[in-house]
Amino acid sequence: MENRSAIAIDGPVASGKTTVGRNLAHRLNYRFLDTGGMYRAVTVVALDERMDLSDQHAISKLTEEMPIEIVASSVGDRLMVNNVDVTDRLRERAVDQNVSHVAAIQGVRTALVRRQKNIGERGSIVMVGRDIGTVVLPDARIKVYLDASVEVRANRRFLEEQNSIGKLTYQDILDDLIKRDKIDSKRAVAPLIPADDAVILDTKDLTIEQVVDLILTELRSR
Repeated sequence: MENRSAIAIDGPVASGKTTVGRNLAHRLNYRFLDTGGMYRAVTVVALDERMDLSDQHAISKLTEEMPIEIVASSVGDRLMVNNVDVTDRLRERAVDQNVSHVAAIQGVRTALVRRQKNIGERGSIVMVGRDIGTVVLPDARIKVYLDASVEVRANRRFLEEQNSIGKLTYQDILDDLIKRDKIDSKRAVAPLIPADDAVILDTKDLTIEQVVDLILTELRSR
């Protein structure tokens, strides 16, 4: 049965899905969940505990037992793990470098997808990630896949990095995205692919607002 109040948005790193999803949710007065943050939260804790990220059993067990909460605040939703706010650590370089490996572990995905499905069943939500339309919300009202070439996405991330300390070069970012794209699309469990009935949008020459408008137009036409 179609979930009439759930919207699924997927896409590779730096395709714009998080910003698009958040803006779309705001305009619809829907809840918003970036599922990537959940995988990043697991990665933060695993790194803090100096765990062997190749130990799939240990990382899966950590994920199963780890309480993750999304808490609303005056500055936006915050991600709490073990009652500790890890929101500001989710984009750390070490997390960027390791999250795709953690997200490829079947036990991690099983544990987090179960939580994501439960959240989605409450309705009125825009959910973004890598496997939302194919696995988490296969009955979503609309499924969107945002895409752009890896060079375009690397340039976006490079421009974002200009205001940060310890700037990365464009080549560093490009190499990292190529590696992460390969891991995400080739993994055995829930690889990054568009759902068969997804609306595919190339965001190369589109602004965030234009993408949101296109999705809203598609929604109204259904």
